[in-house]
Amino acid sequence: MRIAVIGGTGTVGREVVAAAHARRHDTVVLARSTGVDVLQPPRAGLAAALAGADVAIDVASVGTMSAEESVAFFQQASRNLLTAAAETGIRHIVVLSIVGIDRNPHGYYAGKLAQEAEYAAGTVPSTILRATQFHEFAQQVAAQAKLGPLQIAPRARVQPIAASAVAERLVALAGGAPAGRADDIAGPREEALSDMIRAWVRHEGRRGPVLPVSVPGPQMRGMRQGFALPGPEAQLLGPSFIEWLAERS
Repeated sequence: MRIAVIGGTGTVGREVVAAAHARRHDTVVLARSTGVDVLQPPRAGLAAALAGADVAIDVASVGTMSAEESVAFFQQASRNLLTAAAETGIRHIVVLSIVGIDRNPHGYYAGKLAQEAEYAAGTVPSTILRATQFHEFAQQVAAQAKLGPLQIAPRARVQPIAASAVAERLVALAGGAPAGRADDIAGPREEALSDMIRAWVRHEGRRGPVLPVSVPGPQMRGMRQGFALPGPEAQLLGPSFIEWLAERS
């Protein structure tokens, strides 16, 4: 099977490519770095890049906390991908989404809700998989929240999962029939994001102060209230954050 991985150079995209290769699938990576921009009209390279693929896995993202920018990106990208997929005979698109976005439809999450709506209404059969934040989320937030020697650690309730585990599930779904909405997946235990950031900083060998803070805004407030946590029906997949971090020692 040939799988097109949209956003295949990102945190989870690289893991998807690795997981697909481990299952002996061929892959084609679609990303700006490979010359494909999902925001450009489908005939500007997107359709050509998808040609010959059987299924697609969409893990593309955008670096913004603005609801307006996130919605604009995901709506346009999804419409372009659906158009190109229909033209090239893609039979199934698997889409990565986020647990709890309907309970916390703000900021970046507003765009993910818009993306789900586009795929649900699209003519190409799809499967939407919601996952919780990645273990790698702690590193990403830590890198963006430094003030000189001071490390800011936003407070939030999360139940993180390894990006590699998410990738394995995405590839498995790509090999099956379109399911509309797959069961949510999450990590094995709830964590405090500020504790994860502290652990990551110490893992890096930094000994400076780590200051937990309550970041303003409705999206982060929702995460502090637990809106990003999985429901009882979610599949829990290891390793835990501490186990994952230990593997990187």
